[in-house]
Amino acid sequence: MRTTVTLDPDVESLLRKEVRRRGESFKEVLNNAIRAGLHSSMNQRVEDFTPLVFDMGEPRVDLTKASALADSLEDEELLARYRRSR
Repeated sequence: MRTTVTLDPDVESLLRKEVRRRGESFKEVLNNAIRAGLHSSMNQRVEDFTPLVFDMGEPRVDLTKASALADSLEDEELLARYRRSR
């Protein structure tokens, strides 16, 4: 397949150095580099994510009714916007 790719100057420089070192064509070096990069990224083991946890103390409001509180706050904001627009 033929396609156009824009390389960053540093990537082009690295590829050209590798072409000279290996004595292979630019196309071969580029294809091998892409192949190796894609192959290694597909085989990488994803490490478990450990989130940062902070003690925020006791909540100031009863969170068992958090949805009701959010609805109430939203209603108040909508009423305030309505009054300001009149």
